[in-house]
Amino acid sequence: MSKVNEITVNVDEFLGLDKYEVDEDSVHIELVDDPDTEEFLKLVRVCPAALYKIDESGAKSFDSAGCLECGTCRIACGSTIIKKWENPQPTMGVEYRFG
Repeated sequence: MSKVNEITVNVDEFLGLDKYEVDEDSVHIELVDDPDTEEFLKLVRVCPAALYKIDESGAKSFDSAGCLECGTCRIACGSTIIKKWENPQPTMGVEYRFG
């Protein structure tokens, strides 16, 4: 029987290597007004960049500035609460760097 080595990965450390060019004039993801809480909770759980948050009072927040452009939110919720999802304009969005 072989023993599997455990590897711990600090995702925040790797995300910190990435560079973001935020297009302040044209966000690439927009949510519907007053998104359904259950649908929003899906995004809180699955977004790898943790862009979707619900605070203690139940207020929902979303910031597309650190988006990894992975499309997980589109897959998880489709058009239920995602009003717009498109790739950022050229030279905008995430630039992946590896350390």
